[in-house]
Amino acid sequence: MEINAKQRKFLEKNAQGLNALVQVGGAGVTENQIAQISRLLEEHELIKVKFNEFKDEKRELSNEIAQKTDSTKVRLIGNVLILYRPAKEANDRKFEKDLNKLEK
Repeated sequence: MEINAKQRKFLEKNAQGLNALVQVGGAGVTENQIAQISRLLEEHELIKVKFNEFKDEKRELSNEIAQKTDSTKVRLIGNVLILYRPAKEANDRKFEKDLNKLEK
């Protein structure tokens, strides 16, 4: 999903109060972490991932995570990645209405 600048700002604002639910450590990005991130995105739609290790490779790793989880990379701020993916069930989508308003 492509998002415009207004949508990106909206998602960043909503992510401010969130804690990182996943941390990338010495083992790198494992398939288990990808599965966990995917589950968390389905539940929360908007999550943070913190890079404790691999800080030099965080840009490449963040793109890889977004691709493998079929999510949108909202922003990489410092060592924290913000990801967004709408829930599969329309009734569970928390941000869709507001994002659609900002689409224009």
